[in-house]
Amino acid sequence: MARSLTLVPTAAPAANGLRVCLYSGAGRLMEKSGVGSAMRHQAKMLLGLGSQIVKLWKRPDIVQLNTIFPDSVLVGVLAKALGIPVVVFAHSTREDFEQSWVGARTFAPLFEKWLGVVYRRGDVVVTPTPYSRGIIENYRISAPIRVLTNGVDTRFFSGGADARARFRLKHGIAADKKVVLSVGHLMVRKGILEYIDLARSMPEADFYWAGTAPNAAMTPDVRAALGNVPSNLHLLGHIAPDEVRDAYAGADLFCFMSHEETQGIVVLEALSSGVPVLVRDIPVYDEWLPEAVVHRASSTAAFKAVAEAILDGEAADRTDAGRALAAQHDLRAVSTDLAAVHEELLLRTTYPHLPIAA
Repeated sequence: MARSLTLVPTAAPAANGLRVCLYSGAGRLMEKSGVGSAMRHQAKMLLGLGSQIVKLWKRPDIVQLNTIFPDSVLVGVLAKALGIPVVVFAHSTREDFEQSWVGARTFAPLFEKWLGVVYRRGDVVVTPTPYSRGIIENYRISAPIRVLTNGVDTRFFSGGADARARFRLKHGIAADKKVVLSVGHLMVRKGILEYIDLARSMPEADFYWAGTAPNAAMTPDVRAALGNVPSNLHLLGHIAPDEVRDAYAGADLFCFMSHEETQGIVVLEALSSGVPVLVRDIPVYDEWLPEAVVHRASSTAAFKAVAEAILDGEAADRTDAGRALAAQHDLRAVSTDLAAVHEELLLRTTYPHLPIAA
């Protein structure tokens, strides 16, 4: 009988000695997205594990790919030709593409096929939630698929009175004014249309949105809506990470109306910052984001009712539970799981016929 081996993450050594190519390439185009954040998180985890981040021509022990651009596929093919094992991080699905940019719905079937091509470059595929794993299992991937949270830097996103004061002073917000915040690209999938409607229905609060999108890529309905926003909605555009940190701290509610996510890094950032969180009730949260930690709603009317209850102090305070959950996703804790993925990958490379348990 073949022996089955399950790798269980243990405490990471002070230095694992691995040389890892964290390939970016055209991924620089995604620096302002969740994928860009995930790559920055991986770099911090690798350095925390004592790994060296090197270029492909330095013959690394492992290559990590994060983007779906053709250059990543070519690097994956080249790495395998050189005998270097490849980890592919699966951040995208057809579902989160369909409601994104102009023309996305038309090209979604082709996009799904392309994702299969990209993800099949990996000797192991890593995705952030059980929900996203369930989707990409349908992409004809033969490599093991592992679930590994994107993580959050809780030391950075720690909230606090100073950060709150900086944000409110910069934007001239009175101490007693209630502030609602959302973060993400200006696209239908992220809920920008409903967020505008919510702001219009709650003139007593100030609403802020951090994030942008190329005008040419916006769908017509988003462009039209952005041309007629209520006076209490403030579009911050793309802002630096330290300003995002301050915005979380300065808000009284983080309202994330996204229709589809593979995880939602901004939710983790908000939880870590200690701000109340209200999200759309969608399947991705079912297995990692308990209702004891966040508030949920399904319609704009329900979002309004819950948001008003939170701002008026009538809803249950779940921020301590949110910080505790964020701590479980902290980069320093998650790095041990990344080390376990590397251990499994190198073991499978050395002993290709050894069964590895899912």
